[in-house]
Amino acid sequence: MKHRRVVITGTGIVSAIGMNTQAFWKNIVECRSGIDVYDPTLSDQIRFKHGADIKGFDASAFMEKNELDLMDRFAQFAVIAGNEAVAAAGIVFNEDNSNRSAVICGSSIGGIHAQENAYVELYRESKSRIHPFTIPRTMPNSAASNISMQLGITGPVYTISTACASSNHAIGNAFWLIRNGICDQAIAGGSETPFTYAFLKAWEAIRVVAPDTCRPFSKNRQGMIIGEGAGMVVMETLENAQARGATILSELVGFGMTSDASHITKPNQKGAEHAMKLALADANLAPDEIDYISAHGTGTLANDSMEVAAVRAIFGTHANSLAISSTKSLHGHALGATSALEAVATTMALQHGIFPPTANFEAADEACNIDVVPNASRKGNIRHALSNAFAFGGLNAVLAFKKWEE
Repeated sequence: MKHRRVVITGTGIVSAIGMNTQAFWKNIVECRSGIDVYDPTLSDQIRFKHGADIKGFDASAFMEKNELDLMDRFAQFAVIAGNEAVAAAGIVFNEDNSNRSAVICGSSIGGIHAQENAYVELYRESKSRIHPFTIPRTMPNSAASNISMQLGITGPVYTISTACASSNHAIGNAFWLIRNGICDQAIAGGSETPFTYAFLKAWEAIRVVAPDTCRPFSKNRQGMIIGEGAGMVVMETLENAQARGATILSELVGFGMTSDASHITKPNQKGAEHAMKLALADANLAPDEIDYISAHGTGTLANDSMEVAAVRAIFGTHANSLAISSTKSLHGHALGATSALEAVATTMALQHGIFPPTANFEAADEACNIDVVPNASRKGNIRHALSNAFAFGGLNAVLAFKKWEE
């Protein structure tokens, strides 16, 4: 069967550097970081004080109270980003296409706010009852389910939870469903809201979070910075998009996924290499056709040097002509949602011909000797790009994008 071409026609963002795609992309281009001291009621009790949380968020500005009652913060983010992406795409879901449409979301932890509130009520406040909507708020599929119910989508709807690769897995799965004729359009991405006391304590214990900010690829990097947010894309067949006169933002051309099968937290270079190889092969691209890589780039000592080594192993001398940057230095590491934010950033980079920067870069590291677009975005012709996600558990997911040209 001949593969169908798949394009992105809408994007939606909720993040610490913008509550919509336009604001998000503007702050990336201007290299404005959203990393700051997070909620003091939490940070006063945690060793690390900085994060990329969304301050002053009021969900009632986006949806009705009866909707809010059933959704935890992460699902609210997903619905808001999903609605933006659908509006931007100008797509309408109806009886004719709803069963040929999909919603696939990624989340590492789901409704952790509702879950933690229930524990506080039971074990600290000794209550005998908890909120009656605790189950629908906590379940990780709440984001995908609420999007599908609001839009009337009756095709495949599910959630993928693969730690920091969740959103790339979600987008990649949606891409394959459309390309192989199972669906004609999909909303895909991810959402995460990790700023709770117990969850931050867990990250404190694992000792990979930086004390001040995220400096990917910099010699003096000290770790990652936790972020939150949601990113969603509307994907559809090229035929459908052209028939309805949609604005095409980028083309998704390949997806590769692997498992390291080696260590639960330590990244494995061979697994990362293999995922990039598979994405290139799926896209029918040669390594020298790639101009930009949106890096996993967490800012940890182990990840960044591994990722650069993997890139050099796959791309050889062409690695010297590549730009590779990490937007986590701006929006933080939003865990299961982060690769959705990065997929949107990559799409914008292709559309506008601008390489996103790696912020907070201070000192060159021989182990990361590659063009990381330090501290300022840069104009350039980007024809093809990869977006990497390498997760705890040794799970790797890589997307391949192509610039849209009529």
